[in-house]
This record gives sequence, structure tokens and C-alpha cells, in this order.
Amino acid sequence: MEAIILTKDQYNDLMAKLDAIQSQLNAKPDPKKETFLDNQEFIMLMKVSKRTAQTWRDEGKISFSQVGSKIYYKLSDVEKLLQEHYNKSFKGK
Repeated sequence: MEAIILTKDQYNDLMAKLDAIQSQLNAKPDPKKETFLDNQEFIMLMKVSKRTAQTWRDEGKISFSQVGSKIYYKLSDVEKLLQEHYNKSFKGK
């Protein structure tokens, strides 16, 4: 077995870096930060055609933002769409 010897400064520097890594791992993400999907990501995620995505927007099934010709969806709106159309199993408990 090989031993590695560190100076006190090296040890303290290493511990400070480990503490910083642990702080980042323990940090909770900002709940206010919203994730947006562009139209292509939405289509791939939902496995639908561009026409279906357009129909859902036209029918008001999914909220969206449009900047120029780009369409964006909030991930929370996609989850809401799926929850609103969720059907429980018909089988007994």
C-alpha cells in the first residue's frame, strides 16, 4: 500500500474543496426556476407530430410562448397536460 503525505496547507485546501463540493451537492435547486422546452423537444418528448402539437395549441390543450417563429412550452405545463388526461386503472383494488 502506498502512502501519500500532504502538508497542512495541502490538506486544508483539499478539505475546503471537498466541503465546497458537498455544499453544491446538498444545495436545493431554485424552485422558482422554470424549465422551457422548444417545439422540437416537446414533439420528441411527447412522441407526437408537429401537426398534433399545433392542434393542441390551437385547441388550448397546452399553453405556450412564441418568440418570433419559435414556440416554447413550460415543462410544468406539459406535466399538467398529462395529469389532466390521466385515467386510473379500471381494475379493482
